[in-house]
Amino acid sequence: MDARPRAGFKLCLITDRRVVKSGNLIAACEEALAAAAEVAPAGAVALQLREKDLEARELYELALRLRAICTRYGALLLVNDRVDVAIAAGADGVQLPFDSIGASMARKLLGPNRLIGSSAHSPPDVSGAAREGADFALFAPVFDPISKPPTTHAWGIDGLAAACRAGAIPVFALGGITPERARELIANPDASARPAGVAAIGSIIGADSPARAIKAMLAALDFSHPAR
Repeated sequence: MDARPRAGFKLCLITDRRVVKSGNLIAACEEALAAAAEVAPAGAVALQLREKDLEARELYELALRLRAICTRYGALLLVNDRVDVAIAAGADGVQLPFDSIGASMARKLLGPNRLIGSSAHSPPDVSGAAREGADFALFAPVFDPISKPPTTHAWGIDGLAAACRAGAIPVFALGGITPERARELIANPDASARPAGVAAIGSIIGADSPARAIKAMLAALDFSHPAR
């Protein structure tokens, strides 16, 4: 029996303090997660701490503060790349960049109960992540990013469909994801081409109102009723 943890969230909110309009990442995350808790059940949102330029101590201290916020509002906390910080801060898992350690090595460090996500930039990457033992993949870019200039060719809906079919793990669409695009992707009549959810940076954390932005995204993902 496969004891792999289940990536049951539908939205992965990725941090980037450089695009936060207020300049206060903690406040923006709390605003977004508090709003999400009003319309979606616990576990529907994962917050990925992705501040790659921070030193270990700064990242750990930020992770601790976000851990408390995620616990308060029923969100999962994932840490980008830094398995040591994820363990020390009590995070729910990690997101491994393409050039990071493999999922199999991360599993040895994290144990059986934490989530491991892998970044994928092609359908074969998704297959490789599944073979390595990742629990899910973030596939990007589906569309040109909102929070930064494009650096690679966007895969589009057909590329995403190929990625979703490539491995037996949930695939989350990242890159240029707006509520309208999320609705289109999730409503794909071909279930094999449908992502498990979406991931977003600029469209939520960089919005004028992260609260309104995350509610709009969750409504597009079919969380349109108050959480119970």
